[in-house]
Amino acid sequence: MNQLDLQGRHAVITGGAAGLGLAIAQRMLDSGATLTLWDRDAQALAAACKSLGPKTTGVQVDVASHASVVQALAQTAQPVHVLVNSAGITGPNVPLSDYPVADWEQVMQVNVNGTFYCCRELAGRMREQGWGRIVNIASVAGKDGNPNASAYSASKAAVIGLTKSLGKELAQTGVRVNCVTPAAVKTAIFDQMTPEHIQFMLSKIPMGRFGLAQEVAALVTWLCTEDCSFSTGAVFDLSGGRSTY
Repeated sequence: MNQLDLQGRHAVITGGAAGLGLAIAQRMLDSGATLTLWDRDAQALAAACKSLGPKTTGVQVDVASHASVVQALAQTAQPVHVLVNSAGITGPNVPLSDYPVADWEQVMQVNVNGTFYCCRELAGRMREQGWGRIVNIASVAGKDGNPNASAYSASKAAVIGLTKSLGKELAQTGVRVNCVTPAAVKTAIFDQMTPEHIQFMLSKIPMGRFGLAQEVAALVTWLCTEDCSFSTGAVFDLSGGRSTY
């Protein structure tokens, strides 16, 4: 494993108790960071903190609620040098004309509003302290658009746009803001998808396989190091050749 340096850095990872968030947490821990995991699943959060060890703490939070995010930040050790917005949901796989309004609103609340709330509360603090790294987990669906996944695709396109905007706002500070756009990575989020949708996503990947959580974690961790100094507002693909633009 290549060595990445996050010594002396404190990272907040939303959705950090499982899936990509947990893989990112492990890689950042291996790179010397201390961690605060934000997750709404108290049981999974306790298990993740126990498995990762004493350099990791957890705060229960619902990122879809601004008040919950503010409260979580108050319970989080300062300063925070790194924010990874990994919390997200897929929503159902149905045609747009049949898409339940309540499900659409929930996907937007978690994926878009949650990312906004966390960036809003931490970006200013990072600017004041003179250094910070924000990485938002988007998706190749936000670039290509997946059929029967209109809410998820639209929400991840919004995350990409938010990243570009905030990256430019903070370009002349010590804060870098980037996002990654993975193709399908086989984690528990697959439980929210139909087998047909999973097969569709696989068929679009030239490498003929799904991504690995550890591959995403490696790129995200590098984006949070000192070495990532001239990239901001950028979109980094992890798509096995699916998305090449």
